[in-house]
Amino acid sequence: MKQISIAIVGTGWCGGIRAETCAAHPLTKSLHIAEIRPERLAEVAKATGAKSAVSDYRELLKTGEIEAVYISATPESTHYPIARDWLAAGKHVFLEKPIALELAEADELIALARKSRLKFTIGYSQRFNPKFAYVRKSIRDGTIGKPVSALVSRHITRGLGQKISGRVKLSPAAMECTHDLDFVLWCLEPAKPVRVYSQVNYGAMQMQAPAGSQVPDTQWVMVTMDSGLSLVVGGGWSLPLGYPNFSTTWIEMIGTEGALLVDDSHRDVVLNTVKKGMQLPMSTMPGERVDHTYAGPMAAETIHFLEAVAYDRPVMVAPEHARMVMEIYMAADVSAERNESVTLPLKGSKSVRAAA
Repeated sequence: MKQISIAIVGTGWCGGIRAETCAAHPLTKSLHIAEIRPERLAEVAKATGAKSAVSDYRELLKTGEIEAVYISATPESTHYPIARDWLAAGKHVFLEKPIALELAEADELIALARKSRLKFTIGYSQRFNPKFAYVRKSIRDGTIGKPVSALVSRHITRGLGQKISGRVKLSPAAMECTHDLDFVLWCLEPAKPVRVYSQVNYGAMQMQAPAGSQVPDTQWVMVTMDSGLSLVVGGGWSLPLGYPNFSTTWIEMIGTEGALLVDDSHRDVVLNTVKKGMQLPMSTMPGERVDHTYAGPMAAETIHFLEAVAYDRPVMVAPEHARMVMEIYMAADVSAERNESVTLPLKGSKSVRAAA
C-alpha cells in the first residue's frame, strides 16, 4: 500500500472535514495544514496530529514530501491563486468549488494541470450522495428511457445564506445551483449546454443585507442542451431559521419510459430537547461525523481523491466539467441582469470540452 503525504489549506468547516478524514485514513503518510486563524490552526493540528501546521500555505510548498493538497480556503477569490501555486509546484490538487472567478483563470489552471500531468479536481460533493448516484444510474442504464426534462430545487436556511453571501459577491447560481448544474450535466453526458435563461428574486436577504447590497433570495436557471432537452435548476438561501433542516432538495427526472422523483430534504432526523430546542443533525450538504461513521457525502469525496492520487486513478470530476458549469452560472447571471437568454459559449471565452 502506497502512503502519501497530504496538505490541507484552510481548515474551516469543509477543510476541517477534509483534514480529519485524511488523518484517519491509512493511505495518509503525513498531514500538513495551513490556516490563517491561530486558534483554529492549533485546534485542528491537535485533533489530527498534523506533522506541520503553518499560517501561510506557501511555507508548505517547500515541503518535498507533500504529493497532494486539498484547498478549502475562503473567500472564494483565493481559490485561483492558491491552486495556481500548488499546480506550479507539481502537486495534485483538490479545489473546493468554484474553480475560479474568471473563465481565463480556470483555463490557466486546467492548462497547468495538463502540462504537468497532475490530477486536478473540484469539490462537487453531491456526486457522492447515494441518492444522486442512483438518479444518474437510472438515466445511464435506460431505466427511465430517454431523458426528456430535469428539475432540481435546492434551498438552504438564511443563516447559512448570510454566511456564504457575506464573504464573496457570488450569486445563488454560483454558490448553490452550481452543485446541481454539475449533477444534471453529469447525468446527461455527453450532451452539452447551448443556451441559458435565468431570473432572480429578492426578499428577505436583501432586507437584511447592508444598504445598497443586491442579494437575491433565489435564482432559477433554465438550460437548453444540444440534445434538445431543457433542464431547470433553482437555488436559494433564505429559508426561515425555524425550517426543519439546513438544506432541502427536490429532484424530478422525466424520461420516455418513466420518471424518478427524489426527496433529499433531510427531514428524517429532527432532535428537540428542553435545553436547546430544535436541532438539525445530519441535514447539511457536507454532512457530519457521528462517532465511528460519517453521515453525508464529503468524507467519501475526500477519500476518493486520496485514492486517486495514491493508486493513480482518474478523478470523478474533471476540471473541464467544472469549467463548463462555471460558464453556465456566469451566463445565468448575465441573463438575469439583461432579462434575456444567453447563448453559449460566452462571448470571448474559449470552449473547453469535458474530458472523457
